[in-house]
Amino acid sequence: MHGGQAGRIWVRIGLRSVDGPVTVAHACAAAVADLGTDGAGVSVMVSPTARETMHATDRIAGELEDHQLTFGQGPCVDAFAAGGPVLVGDLDLPPYFDRWPVFTPAARASGARALFALPLQVGAIRLGVFDLYRITPGPLDRDQLADALAYAEAVATLLLDAAEGSAAQDAEQTSRRADPTANRAEVHHATGMVLAQLDVGADEAFLRLRAYAYANDRRLIDVARDVVQRRLRFEPDPPVEDGGG
Repeated sequence: MHGGQAGRIWVRIGLRSVDGPVTVAHACAAAVADLGTDGAGVSVMVSPTARETMHATDRIAGELEDHQLTFGQGPCVDAFAAGGPVLVGDLDLPPYFDRWPVFTPAARASGARALFALPLQVGAIRLGVFDLYRITPGPLDRDQLADALAYAEAVATLLLDAAEGSAAQDAEQTSRRADPTANRAEVHHATGMVLAQLDVGADEAFLRLRAYAYANDRRLIDVARDVVQRRLRFEPDPPVEDGGG
């Protein structure tokens, strides 16, 4: 998303947070209000069958996430597997009963009529899926879809921020021997190496580092150290372990 759109989206999310940190819940609430949808859910996924619901705005959103987890089918599962949006303007259309024969009747019974699943993705690394629903049929128009994708990017960033904060807190509780200045220098060094490997800007390189750490349940500093010591190299496709020393 371009800078103007990103700024507008983050302002709307920030308005949902009065005096505390901005969270995924604030992003979901802002998206629902902004896009003319009725609810939203966020699931973190390691694979189509290994996933966890991080947030749901209401009962229907929570049930939709649970249905997809239980049945292993639905827009969320397909969006994660394909790495692209799955947009369903009317669940009552016959193709969707054929495509998701167990999920679709359950989703309709919960009260959903339209569903929009957007992958949470940084480069080649998929973190999960951002789901929106309506209780009445109707597609997202072009502007709404563009904003929905921007909200998905914001949700992905907030997930990474939350994971990084948790990892930092755990590290501080278990060991106070590390030099924070040295850690920051190592992360900066690794960011520069990823920047060169992928031919991207510094912000994108740092985001790729964070996404890899998040997806692999590792501390950012440990991933950075592997990059600096050439045990890990980032490619345009997913990063691969280096065979050499």
